[in-house]
This record gives sequence, structure tokens and C-alpha cells, in this order.
Amino acid sequence: MMKLVYTNENPFLVSNAKNLIEAEGIAAFLKNEFAQGAVGETSAFDAWPEVWIFRDSDFERALNIIEKSFSGESAVEWVCQNCSETNDPSFEICWNCQQRNG
Repeated sequence: MMKLVYTNENPFLVSNAKNLIEAEGIAAFLKNEFAQGAVGETSAFDAWPEVWIFRDSDFERALNIIEKSFSGESAVEWVCQNCSETNDPSFEICWNCQQRNG
């Protein structure tokens, strides 16, 4: 059974969460990726993009990956060694080229 592990109004954060989970070998997919246009016909919260995982057994691990990533443990911006793009501290994977930090 599939489970929701992360949602946010910011599609960049949602995509980053999905990339982080997948980088750890957990199969994930996005829902509501293009639902922003439905706001007005549906609740704004219902139109937020979401990250879902395929296997229940990966749920706790996926939550831990997201929590660690967005906790701000490394509170400094970092520059991608691959494309030289500046990234938010919460990103472990470059938003521009998807290269892992470090």
C-alpha cells in the first residue's frame, strides 16, 4: 500500500524531498504535481504537491530522511561542485542538476 510522506506548497521542496528519498533507494512518486490550477475549485491544501512511497516498509526511513534534511542541521548554503549553483541548507541534492552535496 502506498503512503504519503511529505507535502508542501513549495514544489521545489517537494521535489527535493522526493530526490532525497530516491537517492536512498526508496521508490517514490509525486502526486498533485500540476494541481495548483485547481485551487478555487478545491482547497488550496488539497492541491499541494505530495511525495508518496510505494512500500509501507519504507515509511519510517523516508520520514527520517526528510526530517533530517529539513531540520537545518547544516545551516549554511552550499555550492554544487558539479554546476556551481548555490543551494539552500535544507537541500542535500542540488536543485539545479540533482548532484548530491559533498
